This record gives sequence, C-alpha cells and structure tokens, in this order.
Amino acid sequence: MSELDAIQGSEHPNTVKSLAADLAAIGVQPGMTLIVHSSLSKLGWVAGGPVAVVYALERAIGHGGTLVMPAHSSDLSDPSEWQNPPVPEVWWDVIRDTMPAYDPDLTPSRGMGAIPECFRKQRGVLRSSHPQVSFAAWGKHAETITRAHPLANSLGDESPLARIYDLDGWVLLLGVGHGNNTSLHLAEYRAAWPGKSVVTLGAPVLVEGDQQWVTFEDINIDTGDFPMLGEAFAATGAVRAGTVGRAPSLLMRQRALVDFAVEWMAANRTASGEN
Repeated sequence: MSELDAIQGSEHPNTVKSLAADLAAIGVQPGMTLIVHSSLSKLGWVAGGPVAVVYALERAIGHGGTLVMPAHSSDLSDPSEWQNPPVPEVWWDVIRDTMPAYDPDLTPSRGMGAIPECFRKQRGVLRSSHPQVSFAAWGKHAETITRAHPLANSLGDESPLARIYDLDGWVLLLGVGHGNNTSLHLAEYRAAWPGKSVVTLGAPVLVEGDQQWVTFEDINIDTGDFPMLGEAFAATGAVRAGTVGRAPSLLMRQRALVDFAVEWMAANRTASGEN
C-alpha cells in the first residue's frame, strides 16, 4: 500500500493517542509482557509512522510492561539454502568466507517490517545474540528475555520465546495472521510428529572477536499449517479480536496458544507434511 492509498483509505490520521486507545480496547494492559507481529501498512495512515506505533505500544503496556518484537536476519544463513533468489553455487564459499558477522546493533532485520526495524534501534531496547532469529525487547523483563539465545534449537526452550512463555506473556498480531506468529515455533520444539527432523544450519558470527562461519543443529520448522492451527485455536474462544487503526488484530495468551499448538501438531502433522 502506498502512502497515498493509506491517506485516501483513512477517515482520520492515526496518532500515538488513538492507537494506544485502540490497543487498550482490544485488551492490551499496563504490565503485560507482549510480543508483537505487525504490518504498518494495514494500520492506515499514521502520524509519525512506525515511531508512533512503537510509542503507542509502549504507552499501552506502561513502564512496568515488556515489549518484544522479532528482529530476524534470515539473510545471515547458508547460501546453499537460498531460494528467493538463489545464488550460483560457485559463490557459496565466497559468501561464507566474507559475509560480515552478526552485530546486534548494526545488522538490520530482514522481512520483519518497518515497525520492528524501527523498534530495534530505540534507546533502551536490547537485542538477543542469535544471528538469524534474534528478538528485540524493551521494558521490565527485556534483559531476561534477550540475554541468552543459543545458536542450536534457536526458537526452542532456551530462546526468548520460552522466556515469554515463562512470564505468561501475550501475543499481539497487529494486521497480520498466524503465519507470522513466531510463538508457534516454540510449540514445534515441544511437539512430536512423524516428520520432525534435525537439520544443520550455518551463519557468520564472532568467536572471541574473530569472524567465523559456524554450523549448528536445529529442527525443520514449518509455517505452512500455522493459519489452520490459528483458526483452531480461535475456535476455543481464547483469542480477542479487534481493530487497531484500520488493522484487524488478534490478542492471546502465549502460554495457552503454545500448549494448544503442541497437542494440535501432534494430532494433525504427518510425515509427508500434509495436514
């Protein structure tokens, strides 16, 4: 959506105050630990753009709350796995040898949208250390959520997602669907299904100050059934739906979502990947 489309499609400009009021109306409360997945374009025109959205979220949860967003950098990965677009095989070793190592301050997010990319650079925001699936956090529990993020099993029980689970946090889908809901990956690590397997990944990192290409083990995560899973969870009545700006939005407890998803995956996923 262009900025002109956003203006023409909005009856009035969204502001920090109006967005914070919309967030409160959907159930966002002071003190919450809240992980947000978002689409700026779905909100309509916002006075201040992504900065205003970040301020509205922080106003809604207050100084006693914690705001979390994904700051993933999927391009810091093995070029042999790249598909959109692929690169020639003769480039692979050059890329592995020369790609700059992950830097939590410098490395931009990729494919996360304007709001998380703005948020990760805000003063006081901390970012976890994983080169591919880092998370940024602000507020009361930011250090607890981001301080330990191992390479292996990157979205599992030692990840920021699990710390949000421990804190009984909430998930807000702000103009996006469950296909963007990273908390469902935590369920993948906890669930058992016939096609679950271990894969080897690679990334450039700093090891004692030296840039190195390292490999690590993870599982074969898959978002293909997340929308269907999300619909099943919503049918339980555990999801609050509303509108923030012009964006259809969903709010839910992460712990309830993950627990439901573990059982749903075990019952519905097959070795072939068909559901």
